[in-house]
Amino acid sequence: MTERESMPYDVVIVGAGPAGLSAAIRLKQMATEAGSEISVCILEKGSEVGAHILSGAVIDPRALDELLPDWREDGCPLASTPVTENHHWTLSATGKSAMPEFLTPPYLHNKGTYTGSLGSLCRWLAGKAEELGVEIFPGFAAAEILFNEDGSVKGVATGDMGVAKDGTHTPDYQPGLELHAKYTFFCEGVRGHLSKQLIRQFELARESQPQVYGIGIKELWDIDPANHVPGKVIHTQGWPLDDDTQGGGFLYHQADGQVALGFVVWLDYANPYLSPFQEMQRWKTHPEIAAVLKGAKRVSYGARAISDGGWQAVPKLVFPGGALLGDSAGFLNVPRIKGTHMAIKSGMLAAEAAFAAVQEGRSADELDAYTSGYESSWMYSELRGVRNVVPLVKKFGATWGTVFAGVAMWSELLGLRWPFTMKHKPDYKYMHLAANSKPIDYPKPDGVLTFDRLSSVFLSGTNHEENQPVHLTLKDPDVPIRVNLPLYAEPAQRYCPAGVYEVIGEGEDARFQINAQNCVHCKTCDIKDPSQNINWVVPEGGGGPNYPNM
Repeated sequence: MTERESMPYDVVIVGAGPAGLSAAIRLKQMATEAGSEISVCILEKGSEVGAHILSGAVIDPRALDELLPDWREDGCPLASTPVTENHHWTLSATGKSAMPEFLTPPYLHNKGTYTGSLGSLCRWLAGKAEELGVEIFPGFAAAEILFNEDGSVKGVATGDMGVAKDGTHTPDYQPGLELHAKYTFFCEGVRGHLSKQLIRQFELARESQPQVYGIGIKELWDIDPANHVPGKVIHTQGWPLDDDTQGGGFLYHQADGQVALGFVVWLDYANPYLSPFQEMQRWKTHPEIAAVLKGAKRVSYGARAISDGGWQAVPKLVFPGGALLGDSAGFLNVPRIKGTHMAIKSGMLAAEAAFAAVQEGRSADELDAYTSGYESSWMYSELRGVRNVVPLVKKFGATWGTVFAGVAMWSELLGLRWPFTMKHKPDYKYMHLAANSKPIDYPKPDGVLTFDRLSSVFLSGTNHEENQPVHLTLKDPDVPIRVNLPLYAEPAQRYCPAGVYEVIGEGEDARFQINAQNCVHCKTCDIKDPSQNINWVVPEGGGGPNYPNM
């Protein structure tokens, strides 16, 4: 076995998203304030910072104001488009009804928020981090957790490069690099490959509810200037989903004559014939949405899972030698559809705890100050106040569930705190048998407003080195055809937004094909597979989507 080189740091951060970058910046800020030094590095599996970042996004600047108060005057791309209008529509097949703003809780009004590209914000934050001396390594995927002899986390190792599909070494083989740290922050986003191992190994979810998810599918369009209203924000619910399937659409008028639009389907849906991608394409044909896109051109596409579990699904945040930050911990306010401000704040809180520990000469213990900081922060109270929204909608459906969720939010705002917290169950447990479900007839794409999955994946810039081990692993390779196909019509063919999974042939000739090169790293398969047979592991660094402005 080839011996790996190692590099020591005070703090190693896995993932250059808003949580990881904010943690790195705050660590360096504190070192400067204290007149001391702290070594920090960030590993990013994307080819560059922002390559794997996808969000709507409408961003509450609260945490950014705390981290970098002068960001509006300092060239931050987010500053160009404050939200100017806020609309919430309930769609029927041909029309809409607008929800009066006075009926919605004030924090849903988007006053003082900004809309733009989260990827561009991360690139800007990366520049700020590097100015402070943070080392950022894009194209290097953290593939393995390293442990000390006492079981505490020692750091991570990057994946080997140049390993062929059959496991042999190609002429370009390079062994991974070990990064050792006093503390390691895991900021991998939703359903992180290493984070889920840590949650299982250290039993971090023992006292929390199971995390639940949605899938968000997004497109970026250049639209007719006559249709563009910078800062206009629209959210929709209702059509094309039925009352038992939750989700909704968004359309944000952003800078440079573009709109970001997308559709979210909660992954507790029951019908195995449902395709979130196809539902998104249908949604664009609604007269109100199609009118905005008349004469427009689609320029980018992507998808990602979303953590919907809220306050009760946040696991224990710390373990010996490290912590979970941002989406890896499930920090998302679902009714606000906002998590960036929480990711940034979690990064700051973890950084402050780690900096104090390093200054005290500690290492590889539990950063309890991060937990207590979270529990006394505005993050905690914001999440706690909306904790029953998702379970209410799941229990009572889109119509009555929305009414009850509104009552719950207003009650909490008025100080009438509900004395109970509703529970979750894993999304894959909701899937009905195909024999008890109705197939859905989706129209063929027209190539103007609606598209197929393969042409969409092309716009995501997705690429993987073909001669590498498949990163979509099956615990039992026979399950897709032997179990999932007869019971559930093998739903992987439909829930994947990138056409990764196919059933080729029929009857005894049927076989399951994995087109791993198409994978946009959304993690939906890892979440929704009814047999829990698919395990998403990190591919070779630099692979996956290359989102330019998502």
